[in-house]
Amino acid sequence: MGFSTFKSANKLITGQTALEYLLPAITQFNIKKPLIISDQGVVKSGTILHVLNLLNVEYSIYDAVKPEPELEQVQDCIEFYHQHKNDAVIAVGGGSALDIAKCVAALAGQSGHVRDFVGTDKIGSRNIALIVIPTTSGTGSEVTNIAILSDTKNQMKQGIVSDFLLPDVAIVSPLMSVSCPATVTAASGVDALVHAIEAYISVNHSDITDALALQAIALIVEYLPQAYALPSNLIAREKMATASLMAGLAFGNAGVGAVHALAYPLGGKYKMAHGVSNALMLPYVLKWNVIGCAERLSNIAKVLKLGQSHLHTENAEKLVEFLHKFCRQLNIPASLRDFSIQEEDLPALAAEAIKVERLLKNNPRQLSVDDIEAIYREAYAA
Repeated sequence: MGFSTFKSANKLITGQTALEYLLPAITQFNIKKPLIISDQGVVKSGTILHVLNLLNVEYSIYDAVKPEPELEQVQDCIEFYHQHKNDAVIAVGGGSALDIAKCVAALAGQSGHVRDFVGTDKIGSRNIALIVIPTTSGTGSEVTNIAILSDTKNQMKQGIVSDFLLPDVAIVSPLMSVSCPATVTAASGVDALVHAIEAYISVNHSDITDALALQAIALIVEYLPQAYALPSNLIAREKMATASLMAGLAFGNAGVGAVHALAYPLGGKYKMAHGVSNALMLPYVLKWNVIGCAERLSNIAKVLKLGQSHLHTENAEKLVEFLHKFCRQLNIPASLRDFSIQEEDLPALAAEAIKVERLLKNNPRQLSVDDIEAIYREAYAA
């Protein structure tokens, strides 16, 4: 390539007092009645009060976002937006709430059904202000131009990709993730690790995304176990919030690859949480990728002080071994059998995964449908 581009939210506000920027942002965009998009976990934990107690304008709340939201939920939320005569969108939640909010802000002013916009660059404009406040450290959705949604009709995860999904303001505060359950902390944290690793080995990587990805990897490996062990550890929470943001910036520009492509059918058919499916498939896919990116995986291993061999392949293999142990430390399942997946289902999963060309083209090793089935079988036999 003769050039590369770099995309992000228009403005990033980070740190323990980042929420103080919410009111200036509301004033800046002349917001009179925002729609707050969230989920029941954030509401019941009281985390949402950090935001609601700051608001000095009338607002509506849509708090029915599902853990793995479906395309139809975007449509429901758009109708809710119009019914309540809202004029902006504020997302407070994990990646699911942020993805729904991004779609609502971009599509509420469009004609047609959400399904019409599945794919890349099918949205022509957005005139609704969008502020996002993540409550997990993992998806990086606050800085990416993509929303991932479940297509129940085809039992598959689908992506809506458009620069009009990029938020106007992303407010990233560690205070918002303190009440995050340990299982979600682990899965979302490894999800961020997957983002950073896949961005670093992507065929579309750049010097900018490399720097972000490597630092994100180092931070996650050091601080995710601490945040998992002691949720109230604000230093660990802030480091993870920063790492997730950096990983989001990295993969939002370099793209992700086969780990995500193989995770999509697991989420679509078996309702596995996105972070869990990514975390489970990570070491198995990387093992297959070693041949195509041994030097870059070796670089990661050296950053983590895992291997100093002059043979890149040896260091890469040590990284794969470490990632298996790292995920087990966080109690992330190691086998597809843990999710009641049947061995006879694996060929069908591979047939679905090979269709995710948008991601597979970023992978450093070209995979056939037989290769993908073999990877699934390794993950099943573990």
